[in-house]
Amino acid sequence: MVDALYIHVPFCHAKCLYCDFDSKACRDAAAFDAYVRSMVVCIERLGASGVLASCRTAYIGGGTPSVLGKRLVEIVRAVRAIAPTLTEFSCEANPESFTADLARALAAAGATRVSLGVQTFNGVELRALGRLHSAQDAKDAIAAARAAGLLVSIDLMCGIPLQTKESWRATLDSAVACGVDHVSVYPLTIEDGTPLARKVARGALDEPDEDLQAWCMKEARRVLGEAAFAPYEVASYACGAHACAHNIAYWTGANYLGLGRSAASMLDRAAYEQLRAVLGAPPVSDGASRIRFVQADDTLPGPDVRYEVETLAAREAAAEDLMLSMRMTCGAGEELIVAAERVLGQECVQRAIDCAIAQGLATWVPEESIWVPQSVPLRGRRRLVPTEQGWLLGNELFGLFWDCAGC
Repeated sequence: MVDALYIHVPFCHAKCLYCDFDSKACRDAAAFDAYVRSMVVCIERLGASGVLASCRTAYIGGGTPSVLGKRLVEIVRAVRAIAPTLTEFSCEANPESFTADLARALAAAGATRVSLGVQTFNGVELRALGRLHSAQDAKDAIAAARAAGLLVSIDLMCGIPLQTKESWRATLDSAVACGVDHVSVYPLTIEDGTPLARKVARGALDEPDEDLQAWCMKEARRVLGEAAFAPYEVASYACGAHACAHNIAYWTGANYLGLGRSAASMLDRAAYEQLRAVLGAPPVSDGASRIRFVQADDTLPGPDVRYEVETLAAREAAAEDLMLSMRMTCGAGEELIVAAERVLGQECVQRAIDCAIAQGLATWVPEESIWVPQSVPLRGRRRLVPTEQGWLLGNELFGLFWDCAGC
């Protein structure tokens, strides 16, 4: 029923200047204890219902899960106890709250990888973002995770105030030198209501330079590619077979369940109806094919929890599958395209494909000629994949396929 589980930890030691996530600065041990007790009860309740018996991946994010310290290990153990088929278990962490002891304890409890919010290896840029750690803290955290036997993913950000082409190259070089397994690269976005947005509004800070960000994204692809990192998604690079299966679940239409306030879930109609009573989720219309819902409060799943619900009809779900496949470097296989044609009509889908190819946003390649993550099935002769232009102009490419819903 559920392929991927996400657990939200709503705490940080301090809010970064660019962050609009649902989290709060907190160092209250009592609040941490109460949260962990509540989440463990929630996990055990779901486990008793069999909801997570076939779950393949789990991811604890936030916020900053590592601020919980050893309490985080309790959540990992609880998930492992009721999800025996997990093949990947990731925990987010920030370098200043990730220790060698915590790394060893997480690995012993069953976590398999850690995702570290590094953002940059430049001290000036870290301070401009309001980060609490130093470049050396980041390197020490990476080393601690590797020593514990965890796979290591890091996030890097481009378009940071005071960042230059030279400092970006140095950050990429540091990432490679640290021996990480996975890198995600994001352009800085100025979000409404954040301290950085207020600086921009009063003229104390410029908007990120989009041309510089585009250059940084291209440079990341070049540097990481030369270091044997394969791009597999718009912003993600993996060394060897270490693509994040949890991320891939989001882009391939898998059923995923989120726990905690602001955690998002997406289920097909059959899974939603089976889980609705357990989760306390509301009924949906007969025409709903795919249901997305976000937990709106901290209540345990049950009759009193509140959700914000969005439904997609069959045409919207099929168009979304095509659109999201274009986030992946391996694109859309023939099986996915044929399935979409059954719902949307062959003429509609082929028109979108022809338009994407004519605009240089996508192209056909033989399946054996492209690297495809292990969690993506191979069932055809060729794949429709985004070109470099399609990667850079993703919104245009995505729009072509999303518009199929209205054909």
